[in-house]
Amino acid sequence: MTEKIHRNAIFNPEGHDEVERRTIIKGSTTGLFNLNTTKYPWAKSLYQVMVGNFWVPEKVSGLKDDARMFHSELTDDEQRAYKGVLSFLIFLDSIQTVNLPHFSDYVTSPEVNLILSIQAYQEAIHSQSYATILESVVESEERDEIYYFWRTDKILLERNKYIGSIYQDFIDDPSDATFFRGIVANFLLESIYFYNGFAFFDTLVDHMKMLATGRMIAYIRRDELTHITIFANLIREIRREFPEIYDEKLIVDMMDTAVKQEIEWSRHILGDRIPGLNGDTTQSYTRWLANNRLGMLGIAPLYPEAVENPYKHLDRLQDPNSDKGNFFETTVVNYTQSSSMNGSWDF
Repeated sequence: MTEKIHRNAIFNPEGHDEVERRTIIKGSTTGLFNLNTTKYPWAKSLYQVMVGNFWVPEKVSGLKDDARMFHSELTDDEQRAYKGVLSFLIFLDSIQTVNLPHFSDYVTSPEVNLILSIQAYQEAIHSQSYATILESVVESEERDEIYYFWRTDKILLERNKYIGSIYQDFIDDPSDATFFRGIVANFLLESIYFYNGFAFFDTLVDHMKMLATGRMIAYIRRDELTHITIFANLIREIRREFPEIYDEKLIVDMMDTAVKQEIEWSRHILGDRIPGLNGDTTQSYTRWLANNRLGMLGIAPLYPEAVENPYKHLDRLQDPNSDKGNFFETTVVNYTQSSSMNGSWDF
């Protein structure tokens, strides 16, 4: 039996907003967004990047060319993968849009609540992006097939149920244990589950196919890098402030499960049928990525043999502004975790 965790009050006149009394969770705040004094400088830094990353799918041109190419130049296997990968990505961003406020309700730092709100907005933009792609590229009768591909694909259904059940467990029984498990699930979703799908679209672009879709995915990937960093820092702050809640073995076990699921799904939807991708590279890439993500949390590699990214073309295809995302992904472990920071939120 673990300790219950309580949702923040909308307004708590007995609360305290002083930085020295602020904690990442389990604090007692007034409910006021006092952002002139902040405890977590990484949140302020991420706010600046996330706002600077603003974009809307309607501004991405070229989807008409993608529609022509989808039907005339993609192989049957590439078309199937395109639709299947989109189905999973649509689910991931859908569940994040709805779920993030549930976790934010228990975070007692206004600067972190702020960036979680921006993340939820960005996830909604991603959902609209997928709708724009579907409306532009595939036939109208195929759209519901893509949205509800999990109804006929057992592997995708099991993946979706696994993620959804972790979030639902927390909503149904909010406790220290279900909250931490949910935070870890958020981290894994953002840092592992998207990336073989991204690699598929990047590989199409590397072969000069579906370029507009690739540009849309590049914007989404840039956003996701900041989302990874949010949850990496949340986990690190919980480890520092609430070591009795932190569970490294749980993180490692859940990562191992996520990697196995991602490899199984990617082999199922991509297999060895897509030029530039195969079962071996899928496994190597996913394990390499897992080691990288665990490193963000200061945890030793789970797969010591996976020391190199097999997809060299991914580095060539980073969008021009991805240095921001890469900076935050690779230097998250160097952030000062709890020094008081005064001053404005201006750029």
